Amino acid sequence: MEALSFINPAVGAWGDMGDGTYRNPVLFADYSDPDCIRVGGDYYLVCSEFHFMGMPVLHSRDLVNWVTINRIYERFLPGSGYDDMGMYGKGSWAPSIRYRNGKFYVFFCTPTEGLFMCRASDPRGAWSEPLCVSPTPGWEDPCPFWDSDGKAYLGRSRVGAGSIILHQMSPDGTRLLDDGKEIYSGPVAEGTKFYFANGYYYLMIPEGGVSSGWQTALRSRSIYGPYERKVVLRQGKTWVNGPHQGALVDTPGGELWFIHFSSTGAAGRVAHLQPARWVEGWPEITGPVMRYKKPDLPSQPISCPATSDSFDSGSLGFQWQWNHNPDAAGWSLTERRGWLRLKGAPVEGNALRIPNILTQKLMGACGLIRVRLDASGLSEGQSAGLILFGRRSFSFGVLKTRGSLLIIAGRDNKPGEPISEAFSEREITLQLSIQYLTEVHAAYGFGDGAFIEACSGEELLSAGVWKGCRVGLYTRDGCGCADFADFEYLHDGPCGFMNKIGATDMNGANVYEA
Repeated sequence: MEALSFINPAVGAWGDMGDGTYRNPVLFADYSDPDCIRVGGDYYLVCSEFHFMGMPVLHSRDLVNWVTINRIYERFLPGSGYDDMGMYGKGSWAPSIRYRNGKFYVFFCTPTEGLFMCRASDPRGAWSEPLCVSPTPGWEDPCPFWDSDGKAYLGRSRVGAGSIILHQMSPDGTRLLDDGKEIYSGPVAEGTKFYFANGYYYLMIPEGGVSSGWQTALRSRSIYGPYERKVVLRQGKTWVNGPHQGALVDTPGGELWFIHFSSTGAAGRVAHLQPARWVEGWPEITGPVMRYKKPDLPSQPISCPATSDSFDSGSLGFQWQWNHNPDAAGWSLTERRGWLRLKGAPVEGNALRIPNILTQKLMGACGLIRVRLDASGLSEGQSAGLILFGRRSFSFGVLKTRGSLLIIAGRDNKPGEPISEAFSEREITLQLSIQYLTEVHAAYGFGDGAFIEACSGEELLSAGVWKGCRVGLYTRDGCGCADFADFEYLHDGPCGFMNKIGATDMNGANVYEA
């Protein structure tokens, strides 16, 4: 089947440009609150995932080309509220990843359950189950730090309080040894990241809030302060808001870089890479830049996180995340080989209450999403299809009613309304086209026939609770099953349909060229 003609080839590509430069954002997807470390020649990145299961681990060797290599956990606190759909916006907030003595550590807080830690010897291997280090609600954005004398510390903030608290911690990261001491207070100060260089302890923190804030550096000769303060990155005249909350990383050759998020509407908080350097004992960050020369690191294949999935292996691709702790009885990759089977369950109207929605991040500003659906297993009143999942979800799929099938579309979390005549075919290809994060076109087709445009509109992409819009697969109501195959997601990134097409910068404001 041919792609629909309304895919616009003029959208800007992102990531590796193939000529020794990169274009921000390097990850045009919702990698909110990113943290990154270098271990030898490898870079590892984690981010907030809130209620989505579970937290991914990304890997790169050049800070520009990233792939997803693992999930830290598949489910969180079994038997808790995360088993159902009532925890949107909770879950993992602003994790930190660190490496010490052959172990990788990830610390994160949830706003209601406390402080948790996971660890692994190999980031691609098994991670320990989340260990509750402190069952204290109201904490956020933790970061561990191991000093040269062997003492361990943990910095964190209070939800909305704008203060940074420092605790002593057991060297194995499993216990806090005191109640903590405030070491800094500032306007919405949060997202603490500790470093030691040039004889100083540094705290890299965001201040001023998600969309209008800036990046601050603090330094002191003592980890307890007092700290000097300097603002090291502002939005200026660019469209890159924030810009803040991220990680300062170096290269083996001594270059310094800063990776952070910028809030970008329905796409969520996307990841930018900014050049930096040490100037008189302070990290000086250039930018925000839109296009710049790549870090002086070994050349890597042009890549980005996977999106498509054939469902022909024994496990889901790492890009997929359930909208809560998955119900193992509600889905299968083995009952019909080469197909993902989702099973129906009653839903109280609102799409946010659909169990077992399988989601992944929206990728880039433009995209083409396509999946085959076998609707022969649907029961009366059951529907299934694609969903753009956010606060006001848009669904597009098939409904079985009175023994027939109809194409349906549902806006603002509402159940789908019929938009086609009844048909007898049981296998349908569903397609969504996204342009510039604003306009969505929905179409369907049978066999090798042409696509039929079903509906279109603006404002169908809605950010979620602290997260961007998600692409998802769903079934709702009834007691039958929906089978999905050949999920394909092409986008305007380095692995998508735009990988060889140049483009202009968004808005063209204050662009730093290589």
